[in-house]
Amino acid sequence: MDILNRIEGLEAKFHEVSLMITDPAVIADQARYVRLNRDYKELERVLVSTEKYKKALKSLEEAKQLLYNESDPELKEMARMEVDELEPQIPVLEEGIKLMLLPRDPEDGKNVVMEIRGGTGGDEAALFAGDLFRMYTKYFELKGFKYTVSSCSEGAVGGYKEIIFSVTGENVYGTLKYESGVHRVQRVPATETQGRLHTSAATVAVLPEAEEFEVNINEGEIRWDYFRSGGAGGQNVNKVSSGVRLRYNWKNPNTGEVQEILIECTETRDQPKNKERALSRLRTMIYDKEHQKYIDDIAARRKTMVSTGDRSAKIRTYNYPQGRITDHRIGLTIYNLAAFMDGDIQSVIDALTVAENAERLKESEL
Repeated sequence: MDILNRIEGLEAKFHEVSLMITDPAVIADQARYVRLNRDYKELERVLVSTEKYKKALKSLEEAKQLLYNESDPELKEMARMEVDELEPQIPVLEEGIKLMLLPRDPEDGKNVVMEIRGGTGGDEAALFAGDLFRMYTKYFELKGFKYTVSSCSEGAVGGYKEIIFSVTGENVYGTLKYESGVHRVQRVPATETQGRLHTSAATVAVLPEAEEFEVNINEGEIRWDYFRSGGAGGQNVNKVSSGVRLRYNWKNPNTGEVQEILIECTETRDQPKNKERALSRLRTMIYDKEHQKYIDDIAARRKTMVSTGDRSAKIRTYNYPQGRITDHRIGLTIYNLAAFMDGDIQSVIDALTVAENAERLKESEL
C-alpha cells in the first residue's frame, strides 16, 4: 500500500490546480499558466491510473474472499479465474503509477529543433547525414509529427553537409531526445571504386524549442542581413530577398564569455516569416546553452547517457554488411537495418526509455 500513501494529497492538489488555471491573473502570467497546465495534465493522468489501481485491488480482494468462503463449485471457479486475471495486473498498474510519480523532465512535452551534420568521412558522411534525415522523416510520418526544414547545405554527391529542421507534435522532445550524439556508419560507400568498407559519422543534435517567455533577448542588438534564396522555387527565386541572416552576441551567464550566434533561414518565400523562424531558432539555441549545466548534472547521474545532449558521444553504429544496428548506451544490438532506416526506430527508443526509467526509479527509491 506504500504507493497509495505516496499519492495521498494529490487529489487536493489537483483540485487546487484546476481552480488556479481558471484564474484571470494566472492566465495573464503566461509562464505560470503553461506550467500549471502541465501540472494539471500530469496530476489527472496519475489520478485516473490510481483509480484503476484501487478498483483492481478491491476486485482482487473480493474475488479472494469469494474463493475462500464460497461453497458453490461454479462460483469458486469464477472467483479463481478472476484472481488469476487480476493478480498479474496489480504490479503492472503499480509500476505505471511509480513512473508517473517520478519528476517529469519539463522539456519532454516541447517541440524540437534538430540539426544533422556530416562528420568525419567527407562525401560519404554527407550521404549518411541524408540517410539519417530520411530515416527520421519516415519515423515522423509513423508518429504523426510534422517537420519543416529551415536551412540545409547539400553535399557534393548528395545528402547533406548540414540540415536543420523543426519538429512539432505531442511529446516530441521526450521521444527524440535519445537521438542526440554521434551516429557512426560502416559500409562500402557509393563513392568507393574498390569495394572497401569505410567508417563515417554524422552528428545529431535535438534541442527543445524555447518559448518566448523562457529566454531574454534584446532584439535591438540583433543584426539582420537579407539575401536572395537559391535553389528550386520558380520565378521568385533570386529575385526577392526573402532569405534572412541574423547575428547576435550572447553572453554566457556563468562565465561572462561573449559568443556570436549566426543563424540563416530560407524556409519560406516570405521574409517576415523567415525572420520569425530565425528568432525562434535563436531562442532555442540560447535556451539550450543556458540549460547545459542542468543537462550535464543529469548525465553525471545516469550511466546510459540518455537525454544528456552530449553531442560528442558515439551513441549508435549502423553496420550495413551485417544489417546490424548497435546502441552503445545500453548495449542493444538488433538485425533489422533496412526497416530501421525506413523509420522503424521505435523499438530502440522504447528500450532507451525503459533503461532511463529504471535508473530514475533507482535514484528516487520508489
